[in-house]
Amino acid sequence: MSWNLLLWLLALCALLALVVQLVCFLRADGDLTLLWAEWQGRRPEWELTDMVVWVTGASSGIGEELAYQLSKLGVSLVLSARRVHELERVKRRCLENGNLKGKDILILPLDLTNRSSHEMATKAVLQEFGKIDILVNNGGVSQRSLCVDTSLDVYKELIEVNYLGTVSLTKCVLPHMIERKQGKIVTVTSLLGVVCAPLSAGYCASKHALQGFFNTLRIELATYPGIIVSNICPGPVQSNIVKNALTEEVTKTTGSDADQSHKMTVSRCVQLMLISMANDLKEVWIADQPFLLMAYLWQYMPTWAWWITNKLGKKRIENFKNGVDADSSYFKIWKTKYQ
Repeated sequence: MSWNLLLWLLALCALLALVVQLVCFLRADGDLTLLWAEWQGRRPEWELTDMVVWVTGASSGIGEELAYQLSKLGVSLVLSARRVHELERVKRRCLENGNLKGKDILILPLDLTNRSSHEMATKAVLQEFGKIDILVNNGGVSQRSLCVDTSLDVYKELIEVNYLGTVSLTKCVLPHMIERKQGKIVTVTSLLGVVCAPLSAGYCASKHALQGFFNTLRIELATYPGIIVSNICPGPVQSNIVKNALTEEVTKTTGSDADQSHKMTVSRCVQLMLISMANDLKEVWIADQPFLLMAYLWQYMPTWAWWITNKLGKKRIENFKNGVDADSSYFKIWKTKYQ
């Protein structure tokens, strides 16, 4: 075989490999490191069993589904949110469908804005279970309103709940993990902590703040390799987060029941979250296309990302004003062209 033919064959193999990778990426629902961990990494049922996991925002959405999937792994659960009756409902279902007994689940009502209560809540968990292996900072609130129309009180509420409340609770749990020299701090931020989108200025700001805080905390904890700080960045997920999102006034939510079938299922999102937790990944992006692609563009090709976001942002605002889910325009364009 001549050298020229060999070089042509190598070039063809490289091209085919590139095409295969591109096709896989177009069908991906998580960043490449996360999907590799799902394929070749450690399994949640191996790594998370017998741990004490504290989940905030556990009364609905991602937090609720996380409680259900964790309950099947044999962990001890602490479920926190403001609505006690909803937490009781989640606990009952965990006991019905999981592998836990009543003593394995602690219902702990918690208001993230009431920062003075966080230390007592932490002591209550330690008194009940003796340790906290994983803190999942999932509680939060979203926003759908134009910046020019939005009251400053809305931005204050978003920072109080999403950022300061999360930081406060983490600071209460952190000394315990430092004393034990181990633990996982898992914070559900958002793809909007990496990118930005119209109608969510305050929400984006709060999530960018979380990214900055926990990335810095991870560096400060470098002398404690047993303490893992992970940022989970989901894209649009089928939940009530849009329905409960704040609008122009802090007392007003969208109440939207728009179609969400184009979004990722919450069960798949949580499945990938557990893979991330089992493999100690520092940051993961979880989203269907084209939302995942947009995150990569913002990271590596910001000029293109700005151009595309400006174009699609107008449609997002138009959808919102017409009572249609704001993110549906991205999905419809992608489905028309690539599926």
